[in-house]
Amino acid sequence: MKNRAVRICAIIMAGFLLLGTAFYFIAGDSLHFTINSSDSVSTKDHVGNLLAGDSVTQPIQCEFDTIESLEPVFGTFNLTTGDVLKISITDPTGETTYFSTELDTNTFANPAEGVQRYTVELDTPIENAKGNIYYVTVTGQNGTEDNAVTLYYGNAINTIRGSAPIEGISESNALLTNGTYQLDAEGDLTRLCMTVRGKNMHWFGTYYWIFFAGAAVLVALLLIRIVYCCNKGKKNLILDLVLSIHKYSFLIKQLVARDFKTKYKRSVLGVLWSFLNPLLTMGIQYVIFSTLFGNDIAHFPIYLLSGIVCFNFFSESANMCLMSIVGNATLINKVHVPKYIYPFSRTLSSCINFALALIPLVIMMIIEQTPISTALLLIPFVFIMLFILSYGVGLILATLMVFFRDTQFLWGIVSMLLMYLTPIFYSEAIIPSWFLPIYKLNPLYHVLRFIRSILIDGVSLEPKAYLWCIVLCTIPLLLGILIFRRNQNKFIFNI
Repeated sequence: MKNRAVRICAIIMAGFLLLGTAFYFIAGDSLHFTINSSDSVSTKDHVGNLLAGDSVTQPIQCEFDTIESLEPVFGTFNLTTGDVLKISITDPTGETTYFSTELDTNTFANPAEGVQRYTVELDTPIENAKGNIYYVTVTGQNGTEDNAVTLYYGNAINTIRGSAPIEGISESNALLTNGTYQLDAEGDLTRLCMTVRGKNMHWFGTYYWIFFAGAAVLVALLLIRIVYCCNKGKKNLILDLVLSIHKYSFLIKQLVARDFKTKYKRSVLGVLWSFLNPLLTMGIQYVIFSTLFGNDIAHFPIYLLSGIVCFNFFSESANMCLMSIVGNATLINKVHVPKYIYPFSRTLSSCINFALALIPLVIMMIIEQTPISTALLLIPFVFIMLFILSYGVGLILATLMVFFRDTQFLWGIVSMLLMYLTPIFYSEAIIPSWFLPIYKLNPLYHVLRFIRSILIDGVSLEPKAYLWCIVLCTIPLLLGILIFRRNQNKFIFNI
């Protein structure tokens, strides 16, 4: 037993070192920086042809650590344009020029609708830009009435359902045309239709190996403590938990198999429902929220299906855990088994359906031709967080159900409310800004954000996102363990 404990701990330590090293390369640049873009101002009208000497100036307060590129919206109106525009970024006084270039309008595609977004890459990114105010100026060099382009402005931002007015447009950040404030037809101040892209730098990536070395030391000390307790015959919470799961592994397998068989008992299609359920749900919601109501979410089928699969796992696991103690009353009264085994086995049963439901998701990725990258290797992290969250909530529900049978009805209402508070079929862009801090306390929001970033964008999220996801998913688990342990000895008197 002692030698076995040493071998197991050595394997765990080697696995930790391997995973920590692999994670650095899989997460890649996201540990060092995140590429962001400002909100897009929706087109409302244009400033008119930029003739020779005409200028358009837009003050911007940078939201990012660096400025990498600009993307203004030009209008060509199907004219043959041969003008050269000068684009510059300066400080408010105009004394310091951070970037300047000339743009040949002959390179414009001149689309049929006459509107084109054009990306202007900065040769050298502007560093330490966050919070600073810059002036972006576009000047016509030799434009004429029949040989010029224009720029679009507006005072609303694009949302998933149309647009919403921009709050806080004042003279300090409003659009200037030839030194005069550009007003819309209603006489309101406007802003240039332009997206600013940049990077937010993360110090975590710079010091990753220091943090990793510290974590490795802590894990090593924990494993040494476990080996010591094993050699001395002392109790250790982690060791006792591992030994219990190993000791009752046969019972866990039987409980999982029973749950899986019971679910599809006398069903004609049987396990095929694990494929059909998310697909049919996605099909119905896709028709409603895409065809009837409309949306502009990229790769919406994957966005929708990933939300359905993850929430279904959470909901199914919680519902099964809710009845795990009450439903096994006969077994609990006859056989001495750690009671946490029952909700644990129910959560494991849900994992089988979750794994099967991932197959339609993979098929949808192939159809949508989303990027295949190393970020897909981070899917296990999403699964672990989802499992921890589901098991934690399951422990709480299983305990409450023993003493309060109305829990099953109350949970049905809470579960439905939670479904609408989770961005499964809509974008968080429709959530009011004042409500976002509360909205983001939902652990499922962070889980879905992770899996969608991996599946749709093919990248990892920033380090802060990992911390939020881990904390918000672990809190229910810790609460569940505390509540379950304090009340488990009373179960036998109430079931």
